[in-house]
Amino acid sequence: MPDTPQEGSTAPAPAWEPPPYADAGRFSEHEVTVGTGRFAVPGTVSVPRGRTPGPGVVLLAGGGPFDRDETSGPNKLLKDLAWGLAARGATVLRFDKATYVHPEVATAPDLTMTQEYVPYAVDAIDLLRRRPSVDSGRVFVLGHSMGGKIAPAVAAAAPAVAGVVIMAGDAQPMHHAAVRVISHLATVMPDQVPATVVDGFRRQADLVDGSELTLTTPASDLPFGLPASYWLELRDYDPVAIAAGLAKPLLILQGGRDYQVTVADDLARWRAGLTNHAKADIRVYGADNHLFFPGTGPSTPAEYGAPQHVDPVVVADIADWLSRCTK
Repeated sequence: MPDTPQEGSTAPAPAWEPPPYADAGRFSEHEVTVGTGRFAVPGTVSVPRGRTPGPGVVLLAGGGPFDRDETSGPNKLLKDLAWGLAARGATVLRFDKATYVHPEVATAPDLTMTQEYVPYAVDAIDLLRRRPSVDSGRVFVLGHSMGGKIAPAVAAAAPAVAGVVIMAGDAQPMHHAAVRVISHLATVMPDQVPATVVDGFRRQADLVDGSELTLTTPASDLPFGLPASYWLELRDYDPVAIAAGLAKPLLILQGGRDYQVTVADDLARWRAGLTNHAKADIRVYGADNHLFFPGTGPSTPAEYGAPQHVDPVVVADIADWLSRCTK
């Protein structure tokens, strides 16, 4: 489901500071353009200094109009990952989503998840493969949340992809997950999420499931205001089945404290669907939330508002996995 920044405060977010595992002296950064034509978007490539060609990684942000860093309040999940992995020898490309740069894309009546992600990701893969710091046979896709959900389809569309990293990738149908999440929030934050909001999400999810959903169904009647085209595609989209058909290494990462994408509702589907996949590596980080920030106790949206960084163990595990993978 869409990942939204922490709301409720008008104070400016504290300036982002690099995580301890990101040594900025080990890499440089350069601006690039991803995509073509009027809907092209800007991006940043982080390039290790003085290394022989190594792995390349394209980062995909979660659902919603995110910038290239997946900025959420004071936090920048994708920038943490880019800097952490570049400091360990990977060339990393991240880019603003078209729905962030071009508002008309976000409000297009025929928008789909595929249109939102796949053409840009494929172009970013091609860009990385041409860079001298990258071994063209070792370009990977790493997606977080909805970016993880679409990552298998990106790999299917770009045969040159060497492997896929899925961080908190939702596998439960998104409209069902929306009801689950809002019900959870109504339990832990009853003063902010009344029962009427839960009932509204249930009605919208029922509409998505029903035969009456057509391309002419108003977006205002559907979850998150996304158009009917988006939901018609999502109803038939199965990321686990697509991943199971990929003869590529897969790294599936899940936070144990994540209430948006959960061990019980989402990771269970990945585990069941990838049982016979010889190259699937599934890992759970018990203390981490949806943004892979370590903590204790039940996770809530308020937790995202404090300056934090992606778990250093997660960054190290991804870097080590990349170093071991070959096409």
